[in-house]
Amino acid sequence: MTHVDAPVLVGCSHGTDSVAGRAAIRSILDGIRRQRPDLDVREAFVDVQQPEVPDVVAGAVEPDGASAVVVPLLLSVGFHVRVDIAESVEGHPAVAAAPLGPDPRLVNLLADRLAEAGLRDDDAVVLAAAGSTDPAAAVAVEAIGSGLAGRLGRAVHIGYGAGTTPRVPEAVAAARATGAPRVVVAAYLLAPGFFHDRVLEAGGDVVSAPLAPDDRLVAIALDRYAAACATLEVAAAR
Repeated sequence: MTHVDAPVLVGCSHGTDSVAGRAAIRSILDGIRRQRPDLDVREAFVDVQQPEVPDVVAGAVEPDGASAVVVPLLLSVGFHVRVDIAESVEGHPAVAAAPLGPDPRLVNLLADRLAEAGLRDDDAVVLAAAGSTDPAAAVAVEAIGSGLAGRLGRAVHIGYGAGTTPRVPEAVAAARATGAPRVVVAAYLLAPGFFHDRVLEAGGDVVSAPLAPDDRLVAIALDRYAAACATLEVAAAR
């Protein structure tokens, strides 16, 4: 039974036409439901898929006066977090949590995906992110890149699919120019879909699988939810 005092957890992702991508994102929400059966967990999107996040938030808090926390199932800040999700909670007893990244667990997850892809000691590594025009998003990706470089003990080139530069093909070319026998691309993406397809076409010799499904993503999402719940409690106490 759902605990009536617990805010509704709205897991909000970008949305995708990819069937595999939808399943990967849904795995995070399914994992949350398994670990926290007391929570009312709902799915929402900012693009491509339905239902849209404002409608889900409104439906969660009305007419029973419940509260809600929107957890962005996104790896960094950007327009969807700062605008779409932020606007969805305005005027409601609801708050937006921080996105999933950056987080040290994502660095470990990326390293595991690279190991699964067969990373060798003499490979050059490129971290491929979706990208955003928001400078804070690049800062977050750079933090992950720095963490991954430390974890692997080698340089990590960074490329973006959109929004900023260098683009992934440019980063792959820069990595290849180091003389490494192979360039391995770490896909800093949650799920298969448009951006992962573009990464596969960017010229790397090997591309790692997306991050989901993985229980570490579930744990991060629940941590973001818990932190946001604390802000709701503070606001309610005033």
